[in-house]
Amino acid sequence: MPTTTTVPADPTVGGHHAHGWRIVAALAITSTVGYGTLYYAYPVLLRPMAATLGASTTAVTGALTASVLAGALMAIPVGRWLDRHGGRALMTAGSIVATALLVAWSQVQTIGQLYAVMIGIGITGAMVLYEPAFAVIIAWFTPDRRTTALLAVTIVAGFASTIFMPLTGLLAAHLGWRGALLVLAVIHGLVTVPLHALTIRRPQPTAATAPTDPAPPAHAQRRAIVKAAMRDARFWVLAATFIAQGAATSTMTVHLVGYLMSRGHPATFAATATGLLGVLSVTGRLVLTAARRHLRVTTIVAAVFATQAAAVLTMPLLADTRTGAVTTVVGFGLGFGITSLATPALLADRYGTTAYATIAGRLAAPVTIAKATAPLAAALLLHTAGGYAALLAAVATCCALAVLGMLVRANVPARHLSEAQS
Repeated sequence: MPTTTTVPADPTVGGHHAHGWRIVAALAITSTVGYGTLYYAYPVLLRPMAATLGASTTAVTGALTASVLAGALMAIPVGRWLDRHGGRALMTAGSIVATALLVAWSQVQTIGQLYAVMIGIGITGAMVLYEPAFAVIIAWFTPDRRTTALLAVTIVAGFASTIFMPLTGLLAAHLGWRGALLVLAVIHGLVTVPLHALTIRRPQPTAATAPTDPAPPAHAQRRAIVKAAMRDARFWVLAATFIAQGAATSTMTVHLVGYLMSRGHPATFAATATGLLGVLSVTGRLVLTAARRHLRVTTIVAAVFATQAAAVLTMPLLADTRTGAVTTVVGFGLGFGITSLATPALLADRYGTTAYATIAGRLAAPVTIAKATAPLAAALLLHTAGGYAALLAAVATCCALAVLGMLVRANVPARHLSEAQS
């Protein structure tokens, strides 16, 4: 009787090596600076850019959406590169080009130029932010230390908005939005380029961990693993789950301020309450890390997604008061960022590390597209429905579908993936 097995996570090397932790420190810093300058600066500068370019805020917002979509499409080739060549050259080149694009962004004169620059920033973001950073870390650390390493990066980078949104606002107030971008370009270039170039390298097998044949896995083997993953029902259930949850979180990020204001709260309170989502993303990651010692990752993530659904469903009942509004925002915010840690854990445990970046890129592409387009679809629903009730119902439904998807994935029989390597 044949047995059903999964591809085990490769025994990665260097988990004990001090340089692995230097890489973690470097990537924590570069991810923070990268997200702060390439992403979180944009909403702060949106209105002054629109005024200068003579464009509507909707048109200028569309440039950010185009940037995110470009990054989503870039995730697949970036994943293949990382599996074949590692992250050093890719992330260094991406940092250099991103710095140049920040300078170019400061000089745009038309809305078309802004779109072109932001598409470039989306492409380079896929080369330097979380996905490549996670692939580098997974190659360096054994499974028992991998979660701690990933947590360190995501906790530090979770404060990117807290650091760079006020900094960008301060710079724009004193130097204008163009001057602010030039300063951010200097910060980005001076920090990320040397850290990526000098710190990141591929791990070398030690005597204790080196295989009998030290040659790296063949391209054919990586391709076979990826092919097997694409035929694996668990991969597509996971993709559908994260698409639903990503659509819910991105929709609430964009529309929560407006909803709270519609319930009678002043704009300052609505913005402050929404700002809790970034801080709570760190809380959710800490909850996952602590709880996974006793529970399965799928169980923890499903419970957090269920909490999000409950929080959204109770908003119409509680959000009239400040206490109720904060309570529901906290409940929903626990799910922010939890997929950043759950994704590497689930993919590496299921498919190993040999083709991790390629598989992760194929997962990231549709999830990122969903995150980019969901707020626009939600705005259309808000306009046609004439209120927030339908929008909240849609968000709660997405969270509920994510719970169902996580539980279904946990119970789908494991496919015989080792056939891919025969």
